[in-house]
Amino acid sequence: MKNILLDYNLRIRLPIILFVVITASVITYFVSRAERDGIGYSPEQPIAFSHKLHAGTMGIDCQYCHLSVKTSAHASIPALSVCMNCHTVARKNSSEIIKLTNYYKDSSSIQWKRVHSVPDYAYFNHSVHVNKGFGCEVCHGKVENMDVVKQVGEFTMSACLHCHRNAKNNFPNLKELSTGPIHCNACHR
Repeated sequence: MKNILLDYNLRIRLPIILFVVITASVITYFVSRAERDGIGYSPEQPIAFSHKLHAGTMGIDCQYCHLSVKTSAHASIPALSVCMNCHTVARKNSSEIIKLTNYYKDSSSIQWKRVHSVPDYAYFNHSVHVNKGFGCEVCHGKVENMDVVKQVGEFTMSACLHCHRNAKNNFPNLKELSTGPIHCNACHR
């Protein structure tokens, strides 16, 4: 009787259990991928800011607001004084500009919610990429067409490695570009 029960468990139950576990894992992996990779992430910000208006319609260069992108590992969030360079004069009566002005007058910082980020265990240097000639849109998408910024691409190891391994093919307009580093300690420091 024990042999029959053991035989039944091995032939029938075990394959069914394995099938259910593997199927559930595969479905979960693919269904949750966008959430895991951050694609589509677009948090509500304390002040409604339109990159489409500023970077698109008005043609303001990304580096006007994100000052440290050429000199630092981080792109930096603009200081309120950068915003107030224009908004002490322009559209002062807009409800969002009034909020901005109040933050500025109170000398308090705006608690922006980060949209794009690499994991804590990975290192990314904006200045290296920008100084090699990569435009912001390579990683951040066409921000100048977004009223509300959202993450459009993966910030994963495989996405970075794809660019590094195929740099010359992906960016033929950057003539002096070589293959990016693909050794572990280039990003994991």
